[in-house]
Amino acid sequence: MSSYLTIDQLNSGVSEIRRSPADNGILHAIVVRPRSDDRTSLTECEISPDLGVHGDNWATGCWMSLPDGRPHPDVQVAIMNSRAIELIAQSKERWSLAGDNLYVDLDLSHDNLQPGQHLTLGAAVLEITEVPHNGCQKFAQRFGADAVKFVNSESGRGLRLRGVYARVLQTGKIRIGDEIRKMV
Repeated sequence: MSSYLTIDQLNSGVSEIRRSPADNGILHAIVVRPRSDDRTSLTECEISPDLGVHGDNWATGCWMSLPDGRPHPDVQVAIMNSRAIELIAQSKERWSLAGDNLYVDLDLSHDNLQPGQHLTLGAAVLEITEVPHNGCQKFAQRFGADAVKFVNSESGRGLRLRGVYARVLQTGKIRIGDEIRKMV
């Protein structure tokens, strides 16, 4: 893409992102990364504690590991707000470039989702983890330097515009259009 949104253009979209539902949202996209820079969009898949999002490289090439070398479960599933990526990417065809697994219309902010919060998605159960999800050099290359400033700003981090990480607690099949719900 030859042009990226400016910080002012990005900031003008925050009010729409804030309209995301707090408790019951929708899964709009599923993406797996079979290898580092490869992306495959799916309409459905299985997720599990052992493999994360099936087909994703988390289980074989995770950037964060436990002391014994196994992939760290706290970064098993990357989730991004669909309204945020819609604004940043400017077209749905570019959503997968962000590298997240699940794109949901749900308020991912710190005020709405605390670490330890459980979510149901299809037949699966996820738990929000404490690991921060921040914009990086690859995100800047794909969406522009202002996009990184936007997601990494104080308000961007509070709203978790870059997304959140979760671990899978219960295996299940998920499909685009499934409801994602906060468990009480």
